[in-house]
Amino acid sequence: MTIKRMDNMGIVVEDLSATIDFFTELGLELEGRATIEGEWAGRVTGLGDQHVEIAMMRTPDGHGRLELSRFIRPAVVADHRTAPVNTLGYLRVMFTVDDIDDTLERLRTRGAQLVGEVVQYEDVYRLCYIRGPEGLLIGLAEELR
Repeated sequence: MTIKRMDNMGIVVEDLSATIDFFTELGLELEGRATIEGEWAGRVTGLGDQHVEIAMMRTPDGHGRLELSRFIRPAVVADHRTAPVNTLGYLRVMFTVDDIDDTLERLRTRGAQLVGEVVQYEDVYRLCYIRGPEGLLIGLAEELR
């Protein structure tokens, strides 16, 4: 049996509304919001009785999705919001954008901070990392060809 596709990537956040707003400004579309709770969900995650608010966001082409989760119960365990890019585990998610300068300008109004600088890689990409809501590390890439 083979994998059909990668369905989504999950990110745990504290402020679900602000994170939805940020990713909407980036260009993702909100598919929907839901509350997931009860023993059945805990059997999937191994967390027991849980209560989670989720939002599913999708890329404009419909091929990529982010599941944003805010845990009400149980409480979140660790905080890696200021971890550097060489930290073990989740590193970052990267999005291809039409205009990196315009995207940065719009996202800065939502609190985004440039991690390093915008750098051109050969004649192929302009790239940068930003910190978004909750300190999420997000890569932006503008194709030059």
